[in-house]
Amino acid sequence: MPSAKTRPQGTPEARLLDRIGLPAPLLLGYLAVLLFMIGDGVESNFLSPFLEDEGFSGGDVATAISVYGIFVAVGSWLSGTLSAALGPRRVMRYGAVVWIVLEAGLLAWAIPSDSVVLVTVLYGLRGIGYPFFAYAFLVWITQAAPEHQRGMSVGWFWFVFGAGLPTLGSLVAGAAIPLVGEFGTLWISAALVALGALIALFGVRDLKHAGPAAREESTSPLRELVRGVTILRDRRVAAGAFVRLVNTAPNFALFVVAPLHFTRTIGFSQGTYLLLVTCVYTANIFANLLFGIVGDRFGWRRTVTWFGCVLCAAGMLLLYYVPLATGPNFWVTLACWGVFGLGLAGFVPLTALMPGLVRPADSANALAVYSLAAGLSAFVGPALVGLLGGTAHMTALVWTFVALYLVAAVLSRTLDSPAGSRTESQAAEPAHAQK
Repeated sequence: MPSAKTRPQGTPEARLLDRIGLPAPLLLGYLAVLLFMIGDGVESNFLSPFLEDEGFSGGDVATAISVYGIFVAVGSWLSGTLSAALGPRRVMRYGAVVWIVLEAGLLAWAIPSDSVVLVTVLYGLRGIGYPFFAYAFLVWITQAAPEHQRGMSVGWFWFVFGAGLPTLGSLVAGAAIPLVGEFGTLWISAALVALGALIALFGVRDLKHAGPAAREESTSPLRELVRGVTILRDRRVAAGAFVRLVNTAPNFALFVVAPLHFTRTIGFSQGTYLLLVTCVYTANIFANLLFGIVGDRFGWRRTVTWFGCVLCAAGMLLLYYVPLATGPNFWVTLACWGVFGLGLAGFVPLTALMPGLVRPADSANALAVYSLAAGLSAFVGPALVGLLGGTAHMTALVWTFVALYLVAAVLSRTLDSPAGSRTESQAAEPAHAQK
C-alpha cells in the first residue's frame, strides 16, 4: 500500500493519468507533439514526386532531402544541449518558429521561383524544426516525470511521435490531396504544426521544468554545446549513443533495400508489400507504449538488452531467411517482420535510461547525445547499404546488422546509472516502493 507521500496527489483525473504514465501537467504537450508530427509527416510520401512534377530534377530533390537529413541530425543534438541552457519550452518555441517560417518561405517563394538553391536552403534548414520541438519536449518529460513511471512517460512520447510521423500524416495527405491538391495540402500541414505549437506553448502547465537545468556553475549556450560533446568521454554515455544508433540504423537500411528485395526476390506485389509495412509499423506504435510499461517493471537496461537488441537480431534473421524459404506468404512474413518491429520498440526504455547515466545537471546533454545518435542512424543505415553493395549482397547486409545488434546487447550491459536507477533488482519491487 503506497504511503501518502508516494500516492498520486490531485484530482481523480490526475491520479488516473499518473497510473497510465502520463504526467498530468504535460498532458497537452503530448497532444501538441502529435499534431506537430502529423503536420511534419504530411509530406513524407509525396514530397519527392511533387517537387519533380514542379520541374526539379531527381538529383536536385535528392540533394535537398540529403541536406534536410543533415540538419535533422544537427537539430537532434542541439535540442538537448540548448534545452539544458535555455529550457525546453524556449527550444520548442524556436523549433516551431523555424519550421513555420521556412515552410511558408518554401511554399510562397522558393518552389514558385523554380530556384534549386532556395529550395535546398529553406527545406534543409527546416530540418532543425521538428527535432527542436519534439526532442526538447522529450527532455521536458525526462525532467518532469517521476522515476517510477518515466519509462511509460517516454513510451507515450514515442507513441504520439510515431503516430504522427508518418502514419497519421500520410493519412491526412491521402485525404487532402484529392480535395485541395499538393500545394494546399502542404499549407494544411503548416496549419497543423502551428496548432500543435500553440497548444504546447500556452497549454502545458508545468513551469517548474520548463526553464534551464539547474547547474552548480554559471552556464551559457556555448558551454552547454561544448559539454554536449565532451560528455561522450563518459563510456556509458558513449555506449548508450552506440546502442541508440544501432537501434534504427538497420531499419533505415530496410527502407532502401526491402522494397526491391520483397517485390523482386520474394515475389510480393507492390500493394501487398505496402500493406505489410503499414501493418508492422502501426503495430510498432503501440509496442512503443507497451515496452515503456515493460521497462518500468522488468528493468530499463534488461528490457533494452533482451527485448531490444536480442529480439531485433532474431527478427532480422527471421525476416530474411523465412520468406526465402516460404515465398510470398503474407501472414508468415508479417509474423517475422512483427518480431523485428517489436524489437525496435524494445529500445524505448533507453530514453529513460540515458539521463540516469550522468548527474542530474547533465541529463539534457545525455539526451542530446541520444538524439544525435537517433538522427545519425538515418544516415548510417543507407550508407551501410551503399558500402556493402545493396540488394545484391543481402546476406552480408543482414549478418552485419545482426552483428551490430549483438554488439549493442553486450554494450547495453554497461548502462548502469551511478544511483542504480531502475536496475533489475529494483524492477522486482512495486513501483511505489522505489520512489
